[in-house]
Amino acid sequence: MDPYGDSFFNVFPIIFGAFFCIVIGIILFVIIKGAAEWGKNNNSPKITVTAHVKTKRTETSGGAGDMSASTSYYVTFEYESGDRQEFNVNGRQYGMLADGDIGKLSFQGTRFLGFERVNV
Repeated sequence: MDPYGDSFFNVFPIIFGAFFCIVIGIILFVIIKGAAEWGKNNNSPKITVTAHVKTKRTETSGGAGDMSASTSYYVTFEYESGDRQEFNVNGRQYGMLADGDIGKLSFQGTRFLGFERVNV
């Protein structure tokens, strides 16, 4: 009889249970954090300010093996005060903006609502 073989089968359920709880905890944390941000944005006022497009960037994830790649688009706006804020935008909005564009930025909390370019 192997004294080490039996101990593995006694410890495995504990390790599996702990791993399962950690994964469930992470999933719940992400869901609760997203819901809190959504609620905070809904309770924030809709604001329109003059701003210009400072920078644009993309972030690609996935794409390994059979998975398809996913791209997130971000635009940083600078206000007249010099403060900057980055927003997650969709691909169409990202493509319509160019560095240096000046216009009216509309947002609600961290939610990008739109950007209307003005001629200078």
